[in-house]
Amino acid sequence: MLTVLSFVAALGLLIAVHEYGHYRMARACGVKVLRFSIGFGKTLLRWQPKGSSTEFVIAAFPLGGYVKMLDEREAPVAATERHLAFNTQSLSARAAIVAAGPLANLLLAVLLYSLVNWGGVEQPRAVLASPLADSVAAQAGLRGGELVERAAIDGEALEPVVSFEDLRWLLTQAALNNQNVRLEVSSPGRSPTELTLDLASLEAADADAQLFRKIGILAPYSRPVLGQVMAGGAAERAGLREGDLVLRTGATPVVDAQQLRNWIRTSVHGGASGAQTWDVVRDGKNLSVTVTPEVVGQGEASYGRIAAYVGGVPEYVTVRYGLVDGLWTGVTRTWDVSVLTLRMMRKMLVGEASLKNLSGPLTIADYAGKSASMGISQYLVFLALISVSLGVLNLLPLPVLDGGHLMYYLWEGLTGKSVSDVWMERLQRGGVAVLLLMMSIAIFNDLTRLLG
Repeated sequence: MLTVLSFVAALGLLIAVHEYGHYRMARACGVKVLRFSIGFGKTLLRWQPKGSSTEFVIAAFPLGGYVKMLDEREAPVAATERHLAFNTQSLSARAAIVAAGPLANLLLAVLLYSLVNWGGVEQPRAVLASPLADSVAAQAGLRGGELVERAAIDGEALEPVVSFEDLRWLLTQAALNNQNVRLEVSSPGRSPTELTLDLASLEAADADAQLFRKIGILAPYSRPVLGQVMAGGAAERAGLREGDLVLRTGATPVVDAQQLRNWIRTSVHGGASGAQTWDVVRDGKNLSVTVTPEVVGQGEASYGRIAAYVGGVPEYVTVRYGLVDGLWTGVTRTWDVSVLTLRMMRKMLVGEASLKNLSGPLTIADYAGKSASMGISQYLVFLALISVSLGVLNLLPLPVLDGGHLMYYLWEGLTGKSVSDVWMERLQRGGVAVLLLMMSIAIFNDLTRLLG
């Protein structure tokens, strides 16, 4: 139920803001608005404020909306109202009305990011877990437990890192742009040192878990303690209990939970996992237990599991900004996400990134529910991200989108004449075909993720 409610609330807000951008700019330009609709299809709710020429509608199918304006191309317009029609407005006014919808979504994203920045959010401290073997982080000399004080994409000045999420966002941008990252890290008893992550050597097509496995930085540092132990699993059979602190697996000291999880997962060889002695601390006493992970999957896809939660709660910091800094950070994050979205679209278009990156309504609904369950701050960040995506998508030069209409106006501005009706129809059909193809791929990806 939470997933459905949070998804509907997100859609309603983002669509309403988008259409309100069109509506508000149309009114500002002196255009008569006949209908403001959230959704398509059967009307569920209709009202018209006293003295207003606009009918407001909420319809049954929520994936979209529209603002219907007085327009001679759609219906006859009385001579006394011709100056109120959309098609009689100047080129700049028509372009402003069309662009106002996507820009409203981008401004909403700035506001949402700023609200989170001003209110503060709890995020993991930028203390690194032990890197995966042979990863970029391991090759750079990271061992786990280091605090990232400052970081920068190569060629830029080092900036303070406020949280692990801050670092992860920087790594994502750098890897997808084939740029190296410089880190200034410190460890207890050691002075800060600077090192470089060679991300330019990565073939980073997707911003997914595999990318961060290649980088070697998957999660913030957490102590190697056991959480909930499942009944009948390998951990319970070995005599492990919730709260056990793991010191060693065999003769290898355990640095953190990430190292322990990786050992468990890679403990399968030849379709079987061998027994190993773990040294643990329980209630202040040292114990030795023999653990044999369960084998999950088959062949090369098999991995080990002990049926217990591994890892303590990471150390958290409260990330909060002042009025000006919070607003500026909201602006820069909106800009960065917009640019990254466009670059990913370009990579998918030229085959440098997988089309699996496209997400549809099912994945968005799933993320909406998960973010809402994590608290209002995470839900607002989710809304901001989707609002940026909606704004950027609508600015693409596809004929059925706002960007397509802006493309027509650019042609009109350059040539002094509008696009002919014949070409308009052809382009509209092509745009619909491209959009339906994108939607089909996105829904297929949704089903693959949720059912796979």
